[in-house]
Amino acid sequence: MSAPLENLRINGDRLWDSLMEMAKIGPGVAGGNNRQTLTDEDAEGRRLFETWCKDAGCTMGLDQMGNMFARREGTEPDALPVYVGSHLDTQPTGGKYDGVLGVLAGLEIIRTLNDLGIQTKHPIVATNWTNEEGTRFAPAMLASGVFAGIHGQDWAYARKDAKGLRFGDELARIGWRGEEEVGARKMHAFFELHIEQGPILEAEGIDIGVVTHGQGLSWTQITILGKESHTGSTPMPMRRNAGLGMARVLELVDEIARSHAPDAVGAAGHIDVYPNSRNVIPGKVVFTVDLRSPELAVIEDMERRLRAGAQKICDDMGLGVEFEKVGGFDPVTFDEACVSAVRSAAERLGYSHRNIISGAGHDACWINRMAPTAMVMCPCVDGLSHNEAEEISKEWSTAGAEVLFHAVVETAGIVA
Repeated sequence: MSAPLENLRINGDRLWDSLMEMAKIGPGVAGGNNRQTLTDEDAEGRRLFETWCKDAGCTMGLDQMGNMFARREGTEPDALPVYVGSHLDTQPTGGKYDGVLGVLAGLEIIRTLNDLGIQTKHPIVATNWTNEEGTRFAPAMLASGVFAGIHGQDWAYARKDAKGLRFGDELARIGWRGEEEVGARKMHAFFELHIEQGPILEAEGIDIGVVTHGQGLSWTQITILGKESHTGSTPMPMRRNAGLGMARVLELVDEIARSHAPDAVGAAGHIDVYPNSRNVIPGKVVFTVDLRSPELAVIEDMERRLRAGAQKICDDMGLGVEFEKVGGFDPVTFDEACVSAVRSAAERLGYSHRNIISGAGHDACWINRMAPTAMVMCPCVDGLSHNEAEEISKEWSTAGAEVLFHAVVETAGIVA
């Protein structure tokens, strides 16, 4: 980027105000947000984003998975666009920043360019990917996965939530199913800003995380079948307790992850117990084991040990067990040139920075297969995310968005 542009900054107050305005849609019960994908609240958040984008002079594209693409033209309209964004959907007890910061920072880039009268050679497209969280419709990063050819669209449309509602039907119901073919767009590059969702940056007092790699992930849904019976009148030797079987499998998960310390992790966050009554021994449990590592061989080892170990536990207890892999992706190495653009932007702006590996999955992990991709991270308080208490400061969001702005604009090319 040329010297006269080095002091250009985004409007941090405007970005923060936009974050707070979006947070009014789908408020949680404890200060965060419940704006799950394809709900009425999601539709309302989308409408607000569309309004802001159109006010900024963008044209809005919408594909058949509901992915939103707000385009600011470049001076070379046939040049491939630089895409920038994240997601607006949240966890059931989500925070105000996870995903949303990346989408609205993309909009802020466009607003800032408008304010300054700056033209770029490549168009810039602010993007909202549908159902990144995967909390209502598994797996996570569903729509970006269809875009990247990882999942089939019909398969994605058939995903069901806990009430049996289909993704495709709900997308049509809320009015955000477009006509554009999914994945037809070509990209010059893709950038995503996200809160770290971990404690490293805050603990070390670092402004910016330059994301070089993303952990691989494996989600295995396990169903254990026992026999419902009375908790008071069933003798201990005669019980087929599916809940106890799950407890022993979860101990195994912890043991497996710890055997690959310090980078591997494992736990179960989604657990359903049936019939979930105080005086009935569980006859069925369904839970999803989340295993992650930056090394593919480690993930494959953990998957093998989980299935073999869980099968033995259930066989020994007289329980039935079923396994289904419901999500996952290999470890990611982000594009060297895009990562360098992020690092150079942080240095140019005077922000402290360090390389970091993303512990969470992001849409950028799939889009990395389609175009040169990189991520920017800013700290979050106590590393807390997927929680209504998730918090960042205005200063952190501003720093992250400014680094994003410079990396994106450098990649898109300034018209002298």
